Amino acid sequence: MSFTHGQGKVFDTVEHIRMFGTALRKTGKPVVLVPLGKGLHAGHIALIRAAKRIPGAVVIVAYAGPESDHARLREELIDAIFSFNPATLWPHGIRVEVSGGPTLTPLGSEVTKVLGLLGITGATDVVLGEKDYELVVLVQRALNDLHIPVKLHSVPTVRMPDGLAISLRNVLVPEESREVALSLAAALTAGAHAAEHGEETVKDTVRQVFSAAGVTPDYVEIRGLDLGPAPKTGDARLFAAITLGDIQLHDNVGLPLGIGFKNIEG
Repeated sequence: MSFTHGQGKVFDTVEHIRMFGTALRKTGKPVVLVPLGKGLHAGHIALIRAAKRIPGAVVIVAYAGPESDHARLREELIDAIFSFNPATLWPHGIRVEVSGGPTLTPLGSEVTKVLGLLGITGATDVVLGEKDYELVVLVQRALNDLHIPVKLHSVPTVRMPDGLAISLRNVLVPEESREVALSLAAALTAGAHAAEHGEETVKDTVRQVFSAAGVTPDYVEIRGLDLGPAPKTGDARLFAAITLGDIQLHDNVGLPLGIGFKNIEG
């Protein structure tokens, strides 16, 4: 097929995007899916740019947001936009769910949506953000256990200068609650810098920051990189969430538990 990179051609049916992905796979090019929801922000642009850095990649952005955002997506010189409607793709909801195992936040439907979009687009690669670290782990687990030949690439969380992670939920936080919201990033940062002293000290440090901000966290957890129990020494992931009004904000950071950043060589 004749193909020119960077045109951002819009596909709005399963049949057409499937034909596009299948044809590109036959050329041997990596077909990279960036699955997005209904909103667009700087974190999503970072995912798209990471996808474009994969050598020879054909980048498909699956986007459920308004058509008015397509021009911004095209500015990134992507190759295709799959303009999908979840209600059309899954008119009866997600009836077959891949759970991926226990998590702090139920994510079975999100894992299943990613797998569904991979099936529709025929992608060879998928790019996800570490802001949703649990989703990254669960999708990788599903790819492994179901023997799906897709490579997952994760991208570090994009943050505002004040440390707040860029996400659609954080945008909804009213201005008068922003300082309280900042306690989430501050608590995680403080906890990560206490990593060399072990799990309980990290958790205590996080809770102290929340307490000083007058915030009661929904949870503070440390897990292994596979979401299992945290190691006594080694790489781990620190998770926390707070609720402001009817909005739950959650965030996470990596930390060298029992080692500390200052003890890492080089």
